[in-house]
Amino acid sequence: MAGLLAARVLSESFANVTVFDRDTLPEGATNRRGVPQGEHSHGLLARGRQVLEELFPGLVTELTAEGAIPVDIMRDCVWVQGDRPMPRVASGLAGLCVSRPLLEAGVRRRVLALPNVVVLDGHEATGLLFDGVKVTGAKVLPAGGSEHEVAADLVVDATGRGNRGPTWLAALGFERPAEERVEPLTVYVSRDYRRVPGQQDFAAVINSPNAGRPFGAVAIAADGDRWMVTLLGVGAGQAPPSDPDAYADFTAKLPDPRVHELLATAEPLGPPLRMRLPASVRRRYERMTRLPDGLVAIGDAICAFNPAYGQGMTVAAAEAIELRDALRAGREGLPRRFYAKAAKVVDVPWDIAVGADLANPEVQGERTGKTRFLNAYVARIQAASGHSAAVGRRFLQVANLMKAPPALFAPGIVARALWLGRRRPAAVPAARPEKVTV
Repeated sequence: MAGLLAARVLSESFANVTVFDRDTLPEGATNRRGVPQGEHSHGLLARGRQVLEELFPGLVTELTAEGAIPVDIMRDCVWVQGDRPMPRVASGLAGLCVSRPLLEAGVRRRVLALPNVVVLDGHEATGLLFDGVKVTGAKVLPAGGSEHEVAADLVVDATGRGNRGPTWLAALGFERPAEERVEPLTVYVSRDYRRVPGQQDFAAVINSPNAGRPFGAVAIAADGDRWMVTLLGVGAGQAPPSDPDAYADFTAKLPDPRVHELLATAEPLGPPLRMRLPASVRRRYERMTRLPDGLVAIGDAICAFNPAYGQGMTVAAAEAIELRDALRAGREGLPRRFYAKAAKVVDVPWDIAVGADLANPEVQGERTGKTRFLNAYVARIQAASGHSAAVGRRFLQVANLMKAPPALFAPGIVARALWLGRRRPAAVPAARPEKVTV
């Protein structure tokens, strides 16, 4: 996704853009080897949908025709951050319930339609070309062929979690970027179920794990008339079961009953699929003292998040906008300008995700005074969100990257968080809004 979005913005500044992908790309919305998490639930935050609509006008309409479901993220979804669901009211946060394969296929189709962009699958980048000052291209190995050199005015490293960018830089005589790493100790188990359109009045249920409850579940209405369900557990002994018979039983301990009720009657479409989440890694390119011109990294190559928070695709989209704007200011000094802006994009979701991970005492990492303060305050916000639509809306605005974190400290929000967040009552069903057909 990061590479496709980069190609879209590069098409405005360069005569020719070539995307090399190691995978053999499918024709349509099909899972592929290079996206091992593609069969699990994905999230497209409000900021992500906003950027996609800006870069590809009409894309959401196209995806909706193929089965994706546009939603108001607060009204149409059940959010359980503490022990009680948020009130479901209109928030103005426009999201999209869609599988990763369908979303990627739609974006790739629009990128391939650009007259100056070519996508070559079955081609693996193996290194960089360098003239002593500037990266001048890349070495590429086609499947079944011989490595060859490709000249370029700009190389974009969108090689994802397993990226080789730091190794390539070291081979050119540059220091590797400093890394921050957190092991989330989280295990996913996902399973698809048949969805009967119109049977439920919600498009998603999100039971987020927290410090007092190190397990959760997500059920998202998706294309193909499916419920994409992901159970997750954090820490020792919390992994959800992969046994089909025990899968639904795990959801009985959630504070909101809707996922358990859904799985009690829905028809499974396949076996549960297990995935242990990899480490979250942030590479601090913006702090490097020396950077070669002609090379930038983007997406997971800069920061690979804990996917449990659904931030990766949205952050990649926001970074693509920053790359477009940095290019409009000229190519000289592009990497340093872009990394400074990208770091600001990453700061908020990284602090949210890492702070939430470190709230679990089993997760290893530095707990600064700032981290402890924010975790304590966010716990109050989450508890209060079950009582106050205003607090819930503000939390979702920040989590969806539509408002900066200081918005959580507005006087009215602080007052509600301190008052309503002081107690943790038993969960009760939220008032149901006007029915939403999913």
